[in-house]
Amino acid sequence: MVTTGLGSSLAYLLSRAERSVNRGLAAALTAEDVSVEQWRILRALADDCGHSMGDLAETVLMPHPTLTKAIDRLIDRAFVYRGHDPADRRRVAVFLADRGAELLARVEGAIAEHHREIEAAYGTERTEQLMSELERLVKALNEGPAERPPTERLAGPPGRLAERFAERDGTAVPALRS
Repeated sequence: MVTTGLGSSLAYLLSRAERSVNRGLAAALTAEDVSVEQWRILRALADDCGHSMGDLAETVLMPHPTLTKAIDRLIDRAFVYRGHDPADRRRVAVFLADRGAELLARVEGAIAEHHREIEAAYGTERTEQLMSELERLVKALNEGPAERPPTERLAGPPGRLAERFAERDGTAVPALRS
């Protein structure tokens, strides 16, 4: 395990993994001239519920202005359309068009093959475990500290508490690592 330099940063390692995964995903989507971000939008809209731009931006992990441009491009290609939100007719929602659903059906095999390639390289069980652990990480990071048990709010292994908190008698201890 790398413990120095950029390789010791969880954020860096997650970014490298994302780039590697997305590179393969982009290759799987090139035949249809669809970007990874556009594919995420189409997949999110495949639930046929219609989504507000704010909800969609959060779901597909895109800043609102970038999402607006991507939606406009998808509308130009007749993959999505804007309409009234079924829950509130005063609001506009984005929906998957029939052409967008057809596109998703066409790329489904390439996406599944990409996933199989990851499993072949990393192992099916390890891939499933990694996905599960990443879901847990996201959930833990999105929960407020009040929602986690006190022991889970502490950084690092439990045996290192002395390094994190000064003793009551004022003995100096090493500072928190960032």
